Amino acid sequence: MSAARLLAAGIAMALAGEAWAVDFSAHGYLDCRFLARADERSFADGGLGKTRFGGGGTDATCVQAGLSATAVLTPSLLAQAELQYQTTDTNSVSLLEAYLRYRPVSVTPLRWSLKVGTFFPPVSLENDAIGWTSPWTLTSSAINAWIGEEFRGIGAEGRVEWRGERSTTGAVAALVRSNDPAGELLAARGWSLSDLVSGLGSRVREPDVYAVDENEAVPLRFNPFLENDGRLGWYAGANWEMRGIGSVSILRYDNEADPASFSRGRSPVFSWETDFWSVGARTRVGDVALIGQAMTGSTAIAPSPFFSTATDFRAAYLLAGWDRGAWRPALRFDVFSTDQLPREIANRVREHGNAITLALNWRPRDWLRLTGEALRVRSWRTQRLEEGLAALQTDTQLQLGVRVIF
Repeated sequence: MSAARLLAAGIAMALAGEAWAVDFSAHGYLDCRFLARADERSFADGGLGKTRFGGGGTDATCVQAGLSATAVLTPSLLAQAELQYQTTDTNSVSLLEAYLRYRPVSVTPLRWSLKVGTFFPPVSLENDAIGWTSPWTLTSSAINAWIGEEFRGIGAEGRVEWRGERSTTGAVAALVRSNDPAGELLAARGWSLSDLVSGLGSRVREPDVYAVDENEAVPLRFNPFLENDGRLGWYAGANWEMRGIGSVSILRYDNEADPASFSRGRSPVFSWETDFWSVGARTRVGDVALIGQAMTGSTAIAPSPFFSTATDFRAAYLLAGWDRGAWRPALRFDVFSTDQLPREIANRVREHGNAITLALNWRPRDWLRLTGEALRVRSWRTQRLEEGLAALQTDTQLQLGVRVIF
């Protein structure tokens, strides 16, 4: 019996004798934008630009919508699912998350829970709103933009926490599958900053220059949520929170993919053996929220007995947000890099860069949020030389977002 089935059976037995009374709720949003696009062609259109909207010019469009539904089935059992519609070069409706969570009512300091289904790994400290969105900015940090596009576990997650008088200490561990290609984006195009999020069944666009290098037709897409080798991946972490002080967290992720495995079909998708460490912290100084996060890891592929390559990656950000009721200004600074190994590879791909995001949120009503955002990304990437571009580029993107919340 699989780990997910075993845990589901345990939940069913634990629920025996509990009263069932469904309490259902649903929330959603529609997000439209006025855009001044960055000049460089966006990664979403097969380019090497670091922003979601590129190619120059201005326009207005509705870019995405989300719906989150929650059913409290018993005092201990919750079911949740999230759907999203978003526009790219191919528009799509997809399932972001769907899971059951069992958390017994606790009257002691010890509390535990089990979650079964498909869900995001608990990496982000900024994306805690519907559809992997942030209450502070329109555009996610480089770290959380990557997690939103390539990571979704299908499996089971367990949590335990000890609630003291002033502090809470917790731990999390999970077994997941169907994420073997995760890591390909960092190798194929590097880091990006956007609010694009992949749902189950999504096909993510590769850079056109990468498709040409691989002798594939343009546009080239792949599904990041595949199981190629039958191995279970995992993550485990811990967190500590002190009331009035803040919190710190650490997470280790490893998809345990066989870098020689691949999916069958017209355009096989190889597995990338991807692991990383993520550490984060947040605190408040008066009305100012401070969030910081850093990540370091590696992704590797071995498509033949005669060739293998790895890409080391690092990224970090610091966000400061001022909570002034209806007004919420925010400033975030990102740094990021990748490095292809071994260094003997001809024309190996490397990059480094930084980004500054300045956002001003105004929420005059519970159902309305207006956000003005300026994003500047300065990055150096050797892959641009293959497109006849300078390796160093500066992408500037301006947005005015109108979000209707229901």
